Amino acid sequence: MLKQQWRPASTMLVLGFSAGLPILLIFSTLSLWLAQAGVEKSAVTYFSWAALGYSFKFVWAPLVDQLEVPYLSRWLGRRRAWLLLSQFMVMASIVGMALTDPARDAGLTSMALAAVALGFSSATQDVVIDAFRIEVADKEVQALLASTYIAGYRLGMLVAGALALYLAAWFGASADHYLYDAWRSSYFCMAAFMLVGVATTLIVREPKFSIPLTHRPVQEQLRFVLLFAIMVSALVVCFWLSGTTVAELKTAWKPGNRGGDAVVSTFVESMRLFLAFAAAAASAWCLVRFNAVPMQLVQQGYISPVMEFMGRYGRSAWIILLLVGFYKISDIVMGAVANIFYQDMGFDLTTIANVTKVFGLWCTLIGGFAGGLLCMRYGVMRMMFVGAILTAATNVLFMLLASGEPSTAWLALVISADNLSAGMAGAAFIAYLSSLTNVSFTAVQYALFSSLMTLFPKLMSGYSGSIVESMGYANFFLGTALLGVPVLLLVYLAGRVLAVGRS
Repeated sequence: MLKQQWRPASTMLVLGFSAGLPILLIFSTLSLWLAQAGVEKSAVTYFSWAALGYSFKFVWAPLVDQLEVPYLSRWLGRRRAWLLLSQFMVMASIVGMALTDPARDAGLTSMALAAVALGFSSATQDVVIDAFRIEVADKEVQALLASTYIAGYRLGMLVAGALALYLAAWFGASADHYLYDAWRSSYFCMAAFMLVGVATTLIVREPKFSIPLTHRPVQEQLRFVLLFAIMVSALVVCFWLSGTTVAELKTAWKPGNRGGDAVVSTFVESMRLFLAFAAAAASAWCLVRFNAVPMQLVQQGYISPVMEFMGRYGRSAWIILLLVGFYKISDIVMGAVANIFYQDMGFDLTTIANVTKVFGLWCTLIGGFAGGLLCMRYGVMRMMFVGAILTAATNVLFMLLASGEPSTAWLALVISADNLSAGMAGAAFIAYLSSLTNVSFTAVQYALFSSLMTLFPKLMSGYSGSIVESMGYANFFLGTALLGVPVLLLVYLAGRVLAVGRS
């Protein structure tokens, strides 16, 4: 039995590494690169929107579930074919970023395009890995797999965070000396590390609980791709054309301070996204109405996974979705400015890498494994409640750090508390999300949950730089801590839903 658990756990450790590597390359590590290149702080945090691909992955998750990858699917199987394709896409996107200097004219635009491509390809990889994890073992083992996945994920983040900074510094970059060649070489090395995931994909077997892929006629597959392409085009066009109106609304409703402006902007942008998704849904309806796409494809790809979940939980499904959407808001909003905060406090790149990445990694690993064990002992919902409390509390510690003089020892204390709590809360939350899925719709349902998990927090984090410039770091961290308070009520209510379902 132990051997049977060890195999999927070790696989998830390595695949977690492959999933964790790209995220910091479009998040905090990229923030430091852009800051050294002389990009304004508010523009730097806007780049966190490049990771919105993680929040929209449910849109193309049905393609991963329903379509074959030419040649690869018959050779490797349903999950591994998509996994290999997405990993090569990740490598190509990282290389594209490495070949772009953001300090040059038009370089920022090229970097943004490459970052968006990395967000899309990495999110696609996540869709497959999440489905692989849920299908590779029984539900009783999911807490263990969540812990090893988090461990691997954090190892990937360590490489993309600490090692990327070490390499950039070793190649010649420093806090007071920007050198594009140093960052380019560092990102080339990050692309090479993705070969670890590629090798694992070629070695492991298909998940035992995966439903075999239905071999559809080529014409039907092309019509499904057409459905996806037109839906995305409608979403992008609606989002693009609404830009002028959104800018006018932001100006008309401007409170007069940057903190209030950020709140208004977040609300307006949320409505903009809602309308864009409505346009995508309307385009799908038109395709079905005029027989361009069979209703069966839309039903299987988009409607059935949602209706199955809603039918399983009834009205309580809305409580669960609210919890999923806001559980990590404190952590994500704060994380958008974390590395910039460390640099503004006066810590050099080596100290940031040593304390926040290397030391922080071990704290996260300990917290993750502890969270997995405690979930098995006390239950997932109890550990989610404890994790939510600890996450909010550690943001208060960041407020205290911002209010004092820079101290490496105090930074290590804050990082240890933050990463221990993040590891515990993350293990519990991943196990909870896994328990919500139906094996018939694994990829789509989990993609929906994990997309919702990051959508609003990442949208809000794009304005975090403006909020910091308005109210300072101390007040900003206090505000992110208060954002976690309503989460406690949602965890309590969702726990009652789970208890009623078991009775």
